[in-house]
Amino acid sequence: MSGGIVTVFGGSGFLGRYVVQGLARDGWMIRVAVRHPGQAKFLKPLGEIGQITPLCVPVQDSEAVAAALSGADAAVNLTGILFESGKQRFAAVHTEGAKAIATAAAAAGVRSLVQVSAIGASPESASAYARSKGEGEDAVRAAFPEATILRPSVIFGPEDDFFNRFAEMARFSPVLPLIGGGGTRFQPVYVGDVARAVVKALGDPACRGKVYELGGPKIYSFKELMQLLVKAIDRKRALVSLPFGLARLQATFLELLPKPPLTRDQVTLLRQDNVVSEGSLTLADLGIEATAAETVIPGYLDKYRSGGRFNRPQAL
Repeated sequence: MSGGIVTVFGGSGFLGRYVVQGLARDGWMIRVAVRHPGQAKFLKPLGEIGQITPLCVPVQDSEAVAAALSGADAAVNLTGILFESGKQRFAAVHTEGAKAIATAAAAAGVRSLVQVSAIGASPESASAYARSKGEGEDAVRAAFPEATILRPSVIFGPEDDFFNRFAEMARFSPVLPLIGGGGTRFQPVYVGDVARAVVKALGDPACRGKVYELGGPKIYSFKELMQLLVKAIDRKRALVSLPFGLARLQATFLELLPKPPLTRDQVTLLRQDNVVSEGSLTLADLGIEATAAETVIPGYLDKYRSGGRFNRPQAL
């Protein structure tokens, strides 16, 4: 199924812009449901005239959610936050928001719903982020049993909040911290691949009711990712082990900043590997070949080199 009306919640974020672009190419009429529609106007040129329409839809507003889904054939929930601030709490966005969207989608007769969650999502997790994601999955499944759930690992791409954050830190700091010794394993996945997975899952009835874990072609330790990063930006930086306890102490103060570089909950998350679990459905099951980080990140981290984009990186 493609070419109908789809409502994309959280479509103006990092992943959202790629999902909206992919859906536009696939012929969908797209409603982009966001808190601040003015900040989503940049999406409109990604489609034909009138194909992409931003709407003001706070996920806590059940009437607004219902109106955004009225007459829609499909829906995608990309809403998420990395840290809590003000009224933006994990439970409100990841759990209650997901429940509201799934409930309204079922009531509106929406045929296909894709819920983007995260690897490690579990109601039993010690992390509030992962716990709220897991509870959100349960709420979605209860309200809309045929929903497709996608759980990506750390997503990388030009606007990501992972490599860009540490690359910015490396511009000014002679050291980069290896939280917990840098042994935590990740399977970073390219944003374009995740967007393709969303489009595929939305349009293919065979994907309904299934859970896919999305990871790249290679598993790295946190230390290996930092080594990859400093090579890409061509800067010599010391990689210093930071025990979990000390990292948590630092995060106590850092999380008071408007956009904290580290929170205590993120330290908790880093105690668990973030890789595709054995036996899971993956990108390959969606017919998507995973993109390696080494082939992409030099192209957007070049601005962090001492000579900027005119300073060619080392071969990765």
